[in-house]
Amino acid sequence: MAASSQAVDQGARARLGIVGMTCANCSARVERALARLPGVITATVNLATEQATVTFDPTQLGVDDLRKAVEAAGYQAYPLADGAPEASDAEKAAREQEIRRQQRAFGLAALFSAPLLLGMILHMAGVGGGLSQLLNNGWVQFLLATPVQFGAGWQFYKDAYVNLRGRNANMSVLVALGTSAAYGYSLAALLWPELGIPGYYFETSAVLITLVLLGKLLEARAKGQTSEAIRKLMGLQPRTARVIRDGETLELPIDQVQVGDRVVVRPGERVPVDGRVVEGHSSVDESMLTGESLPVDKGPGDEVVGGTINKQGSFTFEATRVGAGTTLAQIIRIVEEAQASKAPIQRLADRVSQVFVPAVVGLSLLAFAGWYLTTGDLTASILAMTAVLVISCPCALGLATPTAIMVGTGLGAEHGILFKGGEHLEAAHRLDAIVLDKTGTITTGEPHLTQVVPLPGWTEEELLRVVASAERRSEHPLASAILAGAEARQLPLAEPEAFEALPGRGVRARVEGRQVLVGTQRLMAEAGIATAALHQAQEALEAAGQTAMLVAVDGQAAGLVAVADQVKPGAAQAIGALRAMGLEIWMLTGDNVRTARSIAAQVGIEPDHVLAEVLPDQKASQVQALKARGLRVAMVGDGINDAPALAAADVGIAVGTGTDVALETADITLMSGDLMGIAAAIRLSRQTMRKIRQNLFWALIYNSLGIPLAALGFLSPILAGAAMAFSSVSVVTNSVLLKRFDPRAAA
Repeated sequence: MAASSQAVDQGARARLGIVGMTCANCSARVERALARLPGVITATVNLATEQATVTFDPTQLGVDDLRKAVEAAGYQAYPLADGAPEASDAEKAAREQEIRRQQRAFGLAALFSAPLLLGMILHMAGVGGGLSQLLNNGWVQFLLATPVQFGAGWQFYKDAYVNLRGRNANMSVLVALGTSAAYGYSLAALLWPELGIPGYYFETSAVLITLVLLGKLLEARAKGQTSEAIRKLMGLQPRTARVIRDGETLELPIDQVQVGDRVVVRPGERVPVDGRVVEGHSSVDESMLTGESLPVDKGPGDEVVGGTINKQGSFTFEATRVGAGTTLAQIIRIVEEAQASKAPIQRLADRVSQVFVPAVVGLSLLAFAGWYLTTGDLTASILAMTAVLVISCPCALGLATPTAIMVGTGLGAEHGILFKGGEHLEAAHRLDAIVLDKTGTITTGEPHLTQVVPLPGWTEEELLRVVASAERRSEHPLASAILAGAEARQLPLAEPEAFEALPGRGVRARVEGRQVLVGTQRLMAEAGIATAALHQAQEALEAAGQTAMLVAVDGQAAGLVAVADQVKPGAAQAIGALRAMGLEIWMLTGDNVRTARSIAAQVGIEPDHVLAEVLPDQKASQVQALKARGLRVAMVGDGINDAPALAAADVGIAVGTGTDVALETADITLMSGDLMGIAAAIRLSRQTMRKIRQNLFWALIYNSLGIPLAALGFLSPILAGAAMAFSSVSVVTNSVLLKRFDPRAAA
């Protein structure tokens, strides 16, 4: 997996926490300010996470330049370190500070608005008396409303000024305009009674500000819940490790552990970094990594992952990955990047938000003009204008997509499913077909030797010894199975004098002066070797699901060796679940047709959906062929030769038991080899997109219905303020409810 700091041609990467954004227009303003800087390659600002992710040329500018650009746009910024507990602490502190600020502002506003609201209720109920007269006195209302307008509500004026100065309009502009209209109207009526302006509406402006502040407070708290997954992941990382150095056991900060250190883990402790067990036995809970609850037995030679829990027994391991290189740090980085990214569906909301506020200001002026021209009633005109301004704030629209993406990617990480970006989370719900690599994906990828069939003139032992000697330099899983079989029989192997791997066909080697070929029927045909004597045995083995490799020595057929790779437990169930979801399932393999179809039959894949004898460099073209039929295709693989096909697919899915190359190329990574993770990933994608559509529908329908009602006078400014305040909260809360969804439970 790539590091967060890259070469100049790709750009360095920085993450900034942003303080002060109120709606989608704010995030768009910060994004434009960053994108305009010379040297910035890409800039993405996420309203829900309140973070900016910037790729830039470090030879032209630095993180401090990015921070200054954000501050020049009217917001505060602070750098965040990828995958570090300190980043989580900084984000938590900033969010708590914002919540405290909104609590103070809301407390002040509520304190002074409550008497105004009570006075309005008493007046509307026709209740007289001294209290009602006092609370409805113009000067008393002025004294109560002013601290709310210019104390608690000062943040709206400040933000509106900064945005208007930058030729931008956001939620604060609408709130400031709407409440100022009601406050100014009332002040004019109080100071110049000779104008004959009827009534005061100080309570309207004060209660509006109070409701908006309440909405912002609730929204800030709810948004904190959407990023809970990152905090959970960072909380898995121990702060210290027990390291053996110079014969002493020292407790060191985690950032002082080095590759090669020997680390001791006691029962109940978390493994501090990645490593390989060198002493002791235990069972380790890896559910944080794979989503699977059963502990895994560990002994000398086994890999352990930082953040997992040692259940019982003590063991010592050698650190192999530390700091940002650990699996947990990479998972955190992937989830952070996914949560900061924008899904394509968000572009709609961004485009709407850019023109929304100016359009609303125009509509509010039209509402004022329409009411005044038709009725001559200045009060009704101002109230209609104020209601339109307040109800139109596009906060909910800006939060609809990113909050759901945050929860969806975080929930996926908790279940061992890593989405590398919001675009991949969105793309997965549209899939029509799944292409599964056979070896290591459908099967365990750990084949074992099953048969040695020699022709006359050869014994089993001698044939196997020659084949195993020829395969000694091969890295193919089938070669490993042959070597393991020869070692089990304690056969003396020779070192090949020459070796050549022939992708998709086999190997050519020189062993003890003899030319040896091991591989497919195609390889034998290319070499002009007659293998008719082996056909019957070959067909029988392949029909049983075993892979038969023909052997020729010095241009003559010598026999064959067969290996079998077991189907993964649960593979048939997983494929059945995918079929039940309406997906076409294909199997792709370099193995021969008979063996491939036998394996396919075991897991429920139709014979005509088996793509066999496909060379590694042809896998991507097979995926492209399915896409050419109009199918949206996911490729699932685990090996180096799967990387081009993973990249060619609409969605590339790598199983976590595979190679780093496959994991780097894939769009979705399953941290365990369990194929049920594919169905879980698609279910989660579908459910997340359902939430996004619900959010966008309610955000858009709310404004579409609310603006006409406000303009026609059916919605008072106070009701408009209440509706606006709670619309954002409802969208965020709807996204948070996604956390209750279990993607591994069958639909």
